[in-house]
Amino acid sequence: MSQAFVKEGDDQWLHDIQPTMTALVHYLTKENGGIRIYEKKSYFSKEHGREVHEMNDGLTYAINDEGKWYIVDL
Repeated sequence: MSQAFVKEGDDQWLHDIQPTMTALVHYLTKENGGIRIYEKKSYFSKEHGREVHEMNDGLTYAINDEGKWYIVDL
C-alpha cells in the first residue's frame, strides 16, 4: 500500500486528518520522509464541484461533502 495513505506506526489515514491545507501539507510531508510537499495550484473543478489542490507529489486532493480529504481521480 502506498505511504500516501497510511502514516507509519500511527495508522492515520488521509481522510482522518483535519480539512485544512496546513494539515494536508504536514501529513504529506511526513509521509514523504520529511521532504516538503507543497501546493502547486488550486482551482475550482466544475467536474468535481469543489476546490481541488494540485500538489508537487503528482496527486490532486479535495475535501468531500463530509469534510474529509480524498485523492481526486483526474
